[in-house]
Amino acid sequence: MNKTKEGSTMFNFCSLYSGSSGNSLFVETENTKVLIDAGVSCKKIEEALSSKGVSPKDLNGILITHEHTDHVQSLGLFSKKYDIPVFVNKETLDNMPKQKDKLSDKNINLFNVNEKFEINDLIINPFSIPHDAANPCGFNIFKDNKKISVATDIGQMTKDVLKNLEGSSFILLESNYDPEVLKCSSYPYNLKYRIAGPKGHLSNSMAGKTISYLLSCGLKRAILGHLSKNSNFPELAYKTVLEELMGTNYDENSLSLSVASRDNPGNLIQI
Repeated sequence: MNKTKEGSTMFNFCSLYSGSSGNSLFVETENTKVLIDAGVSCKKIEEALSSKGVSPKDLNGILITHEHTDHVQSLGLFSKKYDIPVFVNKETLDNMPKQKDKLSDKNINLFNVNEKFEINDLIINPFSIPHDAANPCGFNIFKDNKKISVATDIGQMTKDVLKNLEGSSFILLESNYDPEVLKCSSYPYNLKYRIAGPKGHLSNSMAGKTISYLLSCGLKRAILGHLSKNSNFPELAYKTVLEELMGTNYDENSLSLSVASRDNPGNLIQI
C-alpha cells in the first residue's frame, strides 16, 4: 500500500465545482476514486478530472445526494460513457427518470440512507438531510481512522445532521445565502421563501455556527460550498463564518477555512 512521506495512507478531497449552478466533488485513496454528484456537463467534469491527472475511466463510482439538476445534470451520460457504477437510494433514482433511463442496470447500486456501505477501502455513510427532494442525503466517508463529510442542500441544521458531522476532520459544508442579500435579490417571493425555509438551504451564519461547534469535535479543515449565485458572495460567506468563529474565541491556527469555486476545480486536499 502506498504511503505519504508522513507515513499515513492517501486520502484526498477536491471540490471540482460547487454552487447553485452545479456540483461535483472528488475523493480518492490509493485504491479508490469516486465522484459525489455530477451536476455539470460531462465536458466540465472531464476537464476538471484531467487537471488533477485523473481519467474518468479510473472512477469506481458516483455517489448521488439527491435528484435536483444541479447535482445530476450529466449523471446518466457520464456513467454510460465511461461505464461507471452509480450509488443512489431508490427514491432519488425513481425521481430522476431522464437520468435513470440512461443508466445500465449493472451500474445501478442502491443504498439505504443511514446504512453504511463500502466501495473498496472507503466506508460510506449516507445520512438524511432536510431538503425538498425525494430522499436527500449527505455523506460521511471513512478511511482508516479519518472521517470527511459532505453536507449541502440543508434547510436547517438538525441535531441528527449535526451528530453525523461530529468527528469529521474535514467538511464541505453548505453556506448558501445571506438573508439580507436574499431579500434584495431578483428571486420571486416563493423562491426566496423556499431557500430560507426548513427544507431549503443553509445560511452563512448557520454554517458558521455549525463549524464553531464542530471545532470541539476534531474539525481541522472546512470548505464553504454550494453558494448561491444571486443571494451570496464568496467574500461575504467567508467573512460571516469567520465572525461566528471569532465569537467563540477560536484559534485561527486550529482551522483551515476556504470557499469552493463554482466555476473552477479547487486544490487537491490531503486529509
